[in-house]
Amino acid sequence: MSDISMQNFETDLIKASQEQPILLDIWAPWCGPCKALGPMLEKLEVAYAGRFKLAKLNSDDQPEIAGQLSQMFGVRSIPFCVLFKGGQPVDGFVGALPEAQIREFLDKHVASADEAAAEDDIEAARALLTEGDPEAALARLKEALALSPTNDTARYDLLRALIGRGHLDEARGVFDEVASTYALDPRLVACGHWLSACEKAAVARPPAAIDAALATNKRDFDARFERAQVHFAAQQFTQAMDELLEIMMRDKTWHDELARKTYVAILELMQKPKPVKAEAAAKGTLELSGKQAVIPSDPLIDTYRRRLSMVVF
Repeated sequence: MSDISMQNFETDLIKASQEQPILLDIWAPWCGPCKALGPMLEKLEVAYAGRFKLAKLNSDDQPEIAGQLSQMFGVRSIPFCVLFKGGQPVDGFVGALPEAQIREFLDKHVASADEAAAEDDIEAARALLTEGDPEAALARLKEALALSPTNDTARYDLLRALIGRGHLDEARGVFDEVASTYALDPRLVACGHWLSACEKAAVARPPAAIDAALATNKRDFDARFERAQVHFAAQQFTQAMDELLEIMMRDKTWHDELARKTYVAILELMQKPKPVKAEAAAKGTLELSGKQAVIPSDPLIDTYRRRLSMVVF
């Protein structure tokens, strides 16, 4: 538990909530309900075993912070609790609620024990991949997905690792489990395109045959897409996108916009993964937090996004 002030607001609340959810208890020494709520929140912090952190803010000592949060949520009384997640205030409640209701509130935003363990496995797997131990990483990612079958990040990281290692049959099984899901996560859609490219590249014509077909007819989009798939499967992403651009410049809607969809998938796969526990779900931006964190852009990705926009629009 920590006490929040103007001095540590940025580090101990905004930045810290990017690593784990933080419940901020806004209270005052003269508030009777605050005195009843405080010990219950401390008890829950222990019971949740690190899945969220409790922070306190004395509204008498820190009226500016308390005032902005109260205005943001339209609240005029205390105790007032605000949950911070991903560097932003995302939800709150007012009053000394019963423990069951507070647990219900927390469970909407805080990972379950299995979900928290899955997040730890994903972080460990990423470290293992960086260290050059892909087999151990695969084991941790499979464990993460078993613990949390709806965790799209676990499934995405596992698919990337499997496809990257050439385990295409296993990757197909992992992908097909969710392939028909409505509004599939764009990262998983991208893996589906990559997996398809790898499967098609395995039976593609020799490069010389594809070159000959294109030399005869530059509008042989099937041949050009076949070449793009071969590049995509080999993780030669820019070469693949160059071929896809050639198709789109001549026929934007070819095969139900397959070239554009594949191009977008490659851009998605080129993105650096976000920190596992830094999922922002902001209701508003708090000015006291200062400048918001900006993820550095990748010049290569930006260039190919601009090229796509010039062709499509």
